[in-house]
Amino acid sequence: MTEPIRIANCSGFYGDRLSAASEMVEGGPIDALTGDWLAELTMLILARTQAKRPGSGYARTFVQQMEQVMGTCLDQGIKVVSNAGGLDPDHCAEAVAEVADALGLNPTIAYVDGDDLLPRLGELREAGVDIIDLETGEPVAPIDYISANAYLGAWGIVEALTRGADIVVTGRTTDAAIVAGPAAWHHGWARDDWDAMAGAVAAGHVIECGTQATGGNYSFFTEIPGLERAGFPLAEVAIDGSSVITKHPGTGGAVTVGTVTSQLLYEIGPPGYLGPDVTARFDTMTLTQEGPDRVRISDTKGERPPDTLKVSMNAWGGFRTDLTVALTGLDIEAKAELVDAAFWRATPLAPEDFESVSQRVVHSEHVDPTSNEAATAQWRLTVKDADERKTKMLARAMNDLALATIPGMYGLPGGGAGQPFGVHTSGLVPADLVPQHVVVLGGERTVIESTAPAGDPRVQSTVVDLPDVPGGAIRRVPLGTILGSRSGDKGGNANLGVFARSAEAYAWVAEWLTVDRVRELLPEAAELAVDRYELANLWSLNFVIHGLLQEGVAASTRQDGQAKSLGEWFRARHADIPVALLRDG
Repeated sequence: MTEPIRIANCSGFYGDRLSAASEMVEGGPIDALTGDWLAELTMLILARTQAKRPGSGYARTFVQQMEQVMGTCLDQGIKVVSNAGGLDPDHCAEAVAEVADALGLNPTIAYVDGDDLLPRLGELREAGVDIIDLETGEPVAPIDYISANAYLGAWGIVEALTRGADIVVTGRTTDAAIVAGPAAWHHGWARDDWDAMAGAVAAGHVIECGTQATGGNYSFFTEIPGLERAGFPLAEVAIDGSSVITKHPGTGGAVTVGTVTSQLLYEIGPPGYLGPDVTARFDTMTLTQEGPDRVRISDTKGERPPDTLKVSMNAWGGFRTDLTVALTGLDIEAKAELVDAAFWRATPLAPEDFESVSQRVVHSEHVDPTSNEAATAQWRLTVKDADERKTKMLARAMNDLALATIPGMYGLPGGGAGQPFGVHTSGLVPADLVPQHVVVLGGERTVIESTAPAGDPRVQSTVVDLPDVPGGAIRRVPLGTILGSRSGDKGGNANLGVFARSAEAYAWVAEWLTVDRVRELLPEAAELAVDRYELANLWSLNFVIHGLLQEGVAASTRQDGQAKSLGEWFRARHADIPVALLRDG
């Protein structure tokens, strides 16, 4: 039996801590170094970079990290797997090769591509193949996309490692694939080892966002030591797919059942977590605190993946102008009305002249405020249009208001005039039309099919015995007194994961927190479709709020366009909670 493979993470997004690769390589023994650089917004950013400098659509920070650790990785036999290739995995691999040459090193470097569907969109349409919009179920609009990338799985990575690669660079793979790939290669799994692959996907999902697994963005952060410099996580993945999530000794943060649960809820939908390699059933797994900073994930079951791959598509949406005026002190609503009327009087354009107009008053002022900031609300305006000139005209109108309207008039920084923005679409494409291409630099190209083998085991969710819902006295307190949360973006949708820390608290929240109550607590969701999923094995609920982020992060007019703080807003809402569940009893 092979020993567990120790897979370390050194990046949760493009721009994460540059020293993380060195910290993970030098902090303790590891077998593989991975990092996630890509998100839906990142693909848009890379498309802009590529348009300005062809061949540069990849994460250059990864190349910098390789300069720091490549020699040590080769000396210690540490494999490196990264999706930092973005839109140009071949050029990223070549840039890493240039670094190796400058260092006098000779690693075997491979890249995996085939995910880029942008050049093939016309060909697919002519062949009668539609990419189906995940939200509408209809073919995606035939507009001019600037990126269209299918989410590839782990088996191209496995092939690259099998062919002797020391460093593997991919394009748009799933976040979990960069962990599942080294695990499958190390243990020699078959493509239909569904449970093992599901366990590796769970481990990959936990560590792919870096320090979020060690206490970052954790609701109960005051219980976590050393968050001023949290350590990055690693997963010890065993041959059966079970794993232990941990971190290097002496680093900040902590790995607990709570931090792992929180990250498992991040940006998910149904408990059957869909991927190109396996459908991992998050409603079957068991979490166990084995010791300090050691949480075991076991019993994760897997089903055959769908016959389609998710496609992330970006297009230019036009131009937007975002303006904010401070409303300070008394008469906030009257001040907002005057600003609104005066602003549209000052510009030759009317709201109906724009494709989209969003106006709102954001109340944050306090009674008897003790600071200027505490006395201030905001009037916010966002306009969008294909005509850049029209959106730029609005900023000038603000000058007419400066001395002529409300007392205490001043504008708040941020936003801008006539800024381009992108819109995101998630689609589905038949997996058999998107094979993975594996290239070892200096060698031949190998094609790996993206379709899963036959067989479709059906898995039942774990049955959990729950106590009765506590009765008796109640107290009105913030929900965060007993509940944690984690939220994030999924295209134009947002997910809200809610977890309890006792079976009794979960029994209560599972009964109490209905879809209608979520809409009541979060008025933004009042008119939106909301899905509710139970993960009793994790004492958790997950909600998907459709359309909360409009056309995706880059187009959203919310202050928090990525819904990262949605869960903390939820926790701040007050509810009547049984006193028996409160810590102070």
